[in-house]
Amino acid sequence: MYVQQLNPAGNVALTIVLSLVPLIVLFLLLIVLRLTAWLASLIGAIVAILVAAGVWRTPIVYASESFLIGALIGTWAISWIVFWGLTFYNTLVLTGKYNAFKEWVVRNATEDTRIQAILLAWSFGALFEGLVGFGYPWALVSPVLIAIGFEELTALKVTAIANNAPVSYGALGTPIIILSAVTGLPLLFVSSSVAKVVAILALLPPWVLAYLVDKWRGVRDVWPFAILASLSYIAGQYPMASFIGPYLADISGSLISFAVLLGFLRVWRPKRITSLAKSTAPSDPGYIQNRSDVLKFWLSIIAVIIVVTLWTGPWSPLTRTTIATLSLKAYSDLFHKVVAVSFAFNPAVAGTSILVSWLVTLPILGAKPSTIRQAIARPFKQYWGGILTGVFVVGLALVFNYSGMAYSLAWKAANLSTLFIVVSPIFGWIGCALSGSNTSTNAPFGAFQTAVARVTGLPIGLTPSLNSVGAEVAKPVAPQTLSAGVSTTSYVRKEGIVARNNLPWTILILVYLIIIGVVYYLIAPSIFTP
Repeated sequence: MYVQQLNPAGNVALTIVLSLVPLIVLFLLLIVLRLTAWLASLIGAIVAILVAAGVWRTPIVYASESFLIGALIGTWAISWIVFWGLTFYNTLVLTGKYNAFKEWVVRNATEDTRIQAILLAWSFGALFEGLVGFGYPWALVSPVLIAIGFEELTALKVTAIANNAPVSYGALGTPIIILSAVTGLPLLFVSSSVAKVVAILALLPPWVLAYLVDKWRGVRDVWPFAILASLSYIAGQYPMASFIGPYLADISGSLISFAVLLGFLRVWRPKRITSLAKSTAPSDPGYIQNRSDVLKFWLSIIAVIIVVTLWTGPWSPLTRTTIATLSLKAYSDLFHKVVAVSFAFNPAVAGTSILVSWLVTLPILGAKPSTIRQAIARPFKQYWGGILTGVFVVGLALVFNYSGMAYSLAWKAANLSTLFIVVSPIFGWIGCALSGSNTSTNAPFGAFQTAVARVTGLPIGLTPSLNSVGAEVAKPVAPQTLSAGVSTTSYVRKEGIVARNNLPWTILILVYLIIIGVVYYLIAPSIFTP
């Protein structure tokens, strides 16, 4: 059996540097050479295999097999979900139901810009983070804000900051699914642990949005709306993430928040209305609002929630039915026991539930055969690179874990002892700021964060959760996300301006996150233990 070495270079500092080489290569390819993410991930994975074989003396066959296991997990746990999530979204667009819903949203919002920012960027944006992720909320929501009069840079900043809390459960929960896969922790435990952190984090962004639009006057005027925006989102997201799973947490959080806020606006308005010159609902002259289309939009979303909840909940045997397993074992010098990386093939995984729920929505949406063909074909054109990235980055992560590189890094990071709670979210922030993806950050750093927790005795669920939420906080400055987010504005190829504009707010929220982590560790560490 292959034995993972803690100090294969014979020098601790050199070993730590060498363990970081695959990640440094990945980030240099992304940031300096600006390679597309899927190609950078593939090259990074090849470098990881070479370092594993050349320094950690992992047999090349084992290193390659660990990559294959990671690639299979990335394909079946990420790409299968993303593909059908995008297919469902495309069906909404192609049948006209998305445009009808968007018009309905804007027409039912007040003319007050603070209210519009919270309702559209926070509640409306979380829905599309939950469905497709990968920067789509920026690209979809920013143009709506711009159309009703927001200055472009403000619209992008508002959308980016509002998108913080939903990211960990974006794209139907893929960052959480990967975090569970690379750490070996139960999926529902990981989802629940992250939900506890996100629930407190989510208390802040609506206040920030009110400030961004109208400074302290905005905060004073709309504080009841900001409080309700946070609490209603948490009320929808937290139970779903904690007791059912990560797949629909953003969607349920968004819809409940959206419904509660619209209901609140029927009985409350700020005393002073702040509006923009263009603050009338955007309208296509040839478009007549169709309430039937809006109803069908809602019914299709509800159908997805019902099918996926019944399919993937803890009561369902479907996601636990394995028909084949590929496993690779090693002996860990850090833990003095056998560890393994494995892929369990289950045809009824969450991605399949999205496929089935999409099929259920087709008659509701009135999708024609030609529409169905287009909806299936579009994901390959829209995000084939993102789909490949999910495959290759998890392959890289499992080579990093199986070879022992992650454990060598954890070996010395554990010297920080309880201070690692402060550092933990910073790893996630840096990883996402460089890679642009919460999923791509959880994949290489998840096992490392968990290993440090095991060695130091920290709550086993807290550090990987802080890694994931730290990553979501960095999204407003991540180059990959910025490129997608500005694609529907005039800031294309001006991502640096947007990043500089967003940076102070991401630092503020990161500090807030560190405080959350420290407080949880001091007063309630047991809730992060399986």
